[in-house]
Amino acid sequence: MIDEQFYLMISALQHVLYCERQFALIHMEQLWEENLFTAEGQLLHTRVNNPHHKKRKTHIEEYALYVYSKQYHLIGICDLLEIELSSSHQIKNAVPIEFKRGKKKHSNVDIVQLCAQALCLEEILGITIKKGQIYYLQEHRRTDIDLNGKIREQTIKLIDRCMSILNNNTSPLPEYIPQKCDTCSLINLCFSKQLASKGPSVSCYISNQIKDHAPEKEIL
Repeated sequence: MIDEQFYLMISALQHVLYCERQFALIHMEQLWEENLFTAEGQLLHTRVNNPHHKKRKTHIEEYALYVYSKQYHLIGICDLLEIELSSSHQIKNAVPIEFKRGKKKHSNVDIVQLCAQALCLEEILGITIKKGQIYYLQEHRRTDIDLNGKIREQTIKLIDRCMSILNNNTSPLPEYIPQKCDTCSLINLCFSKQLASKGPSVSCYISNQIKDHAPEKEIL
């Protein structure tokens, strides 16, 4: 059972949407391995994750801002938050900005991370954040992201899914999907490709062993 004081890293949402087994290996089994893609991402965030701020009249830029949500049990860092103040110096608008290597993706793996930051900021600042931006290094421009409606619902459902996997305390079985697995830094720790080459009987055997020996878990 997850402790009430547990806080989920915002980056976990990106992992669970990409692959639930990847999420479990990183956030439950504490496994990690770098490859070219993760190293480039780390280098990019090393450059922007230096906490500091800039202010010009009614415009404020906060870099590497620590954010959290007690409601959703989230914690993480917002790469850049741009704030517009009113003439009375009240927050009129706030836009979270996430920096990513590469270019815009077909899935929402980057967007749910941005939306989670917005959920935290709304709780901290007491305002509604309708829009965010993602800066893709390969494209050298920002992309506007609508943070209302379906993307917000998807983000909240992913938070619940993360908590469910952690509470169950069992990593999902490996499933080899070349488009995902071949570029994953954990491919050598996951064994999805090795098990796939041995046929479905291996996965079935592992699944049955887990079911037979797993203790009953208390569900939140």
